[in-house]
Amino acid sequence: MALANSTRPIEGAVATLGVSDRVAFLRKTYAHLGIALVAFAAITGGMMRYMTETSLSFSNWAFTGRWNWFLVLILFMVVGTVAQRLAMSQSSRGLQYAGLTIAVVAEAILLQPMLWILMVRFGNPEAMFAGGTTHAVLSGDAAKILMEAIVITLAIFTGLTLTVFLTKKDFSFMRGALSMGMFAVLGVILASMLFGFHLGAIFSGLVILLMAGYILYQTSLIMSYFPPTGYVAAALMLFSTIATLFWYVLRLLMEMNRR
Repeated sequence: MALANSTRPIEGAVATLGVSDRVAFLRKTYAHLGIALVAFAAITGGMMRYMTETSLSFSNWAFTGRWNWFLVLILFMVVGTVAQRLAMSQSSRGLQYAGLTIAVVAEAILLQPMLWILMVRFGNPEAMFAGGTTHAVLSGDAAKILMEAIVITLAIFTGLTLTVFLTKKDFSFMRGALSMGMFAVLGVILASMLFGFHLGAIFSGLVILLMAGYILYQTSLIMSYFPPTGYVAAALMLFSTIATLFWYVLRLLMEMNRR
């Protein structure tokens, strides 16, 4: 899930620096974000290719039983909190990178069940499990949906980021509303576990809107409130939101193309 930082101005924050220092901070932040996204894609694909049985076993377990997936989400939130704290360390750059690495690996693991559903629902399960060996194979339809999810996610992120950069509007006032929205999302997920109802396309659409709000909010934080040494934590914060956005964009597309 998306992570949020306090909007309290920090002594020596980016907003108090000169133009060149601000640009340097932003370059480092988005360079680290780009590396994190590439690593996320590589680890996700690597797990599907070289740890196929492990990936499938975890995915089967995650979606077996009413509470398993909720437990996965809770563990992920705990890991995400730990990763964010490490990334915000002021004492060690190594701890900051450890936090970013943990978050990237955790997101790659969390995406595995969704990818298996995509491959089975929009592919050829008989070919995937033929001969007693599991093969992670994307069919043409599955690959199309996956690529659409990637393009849509990047388009949303790029458009909203440019909105903040070009308008220079401070969206940090959205913190309270976004926090309530996140608690509402968790409450709906918990209710679905308790009462067994399906979270459909409308729910995914609402979460996408919530993540869009987080992108505006977090980009404002990065522009004005982060310290100049906090580019790893800033990259992690944005990465977590983009990964969550991608998860729900992919889920929405799968719901819209349901067979």
